[in-house]
Amino acid sequence: MIPGVLITPLKQIPDERGQVMHMLKATDAHFSGFGEIYFSVVNPGAVKAWKKHLQMTLNLAVIQGSARLVIHDERRGLTQEILLGPETNYSVVTVPPGLWTGFLGVSPQPALLANCASLPHDPHEVERKAADDPGIAYRWK
Repeated sequence: MIPGVLITPLKQIPDERGQVMHMLKATDAHFSGFGEIYFSVVNPGAVKAWKKHLQMTLNLAVIQGSARLVIHDERRGLTQEILLGPETNYSVVTVPPGLWTGFLGVSPQPALLANCASLPHDPHEVERKAADDPGIAYRWK
């Protein structure tokens, strides 16, 4: 586990009409503020990597399909993989600033990712690297 990364199991409330899927409340201990919510689609077998936020805390949940979240801490040389999705591990992962993140779509259908970020998007607040950047010793499978 990478220090500061939290995995919080989430509640799903199904009924005959569908289901309610919890994600984040202002009263949650890991809630650090609201900046924006956005959704990202990760196609099957596609990699979306690498991104590092300098100030923003991420709260990530996969609400449809499955995706592998990979978090890399270059300061400690640690890498963590987390499989996320409503059928496998419905959780919110809180990622503090300063860590590299990426996703791999692992289900046959696209994965739908929700992020409740602590700050609004600012292109000067994020750094990016290619998925195969040699500075991160992780190989997408």
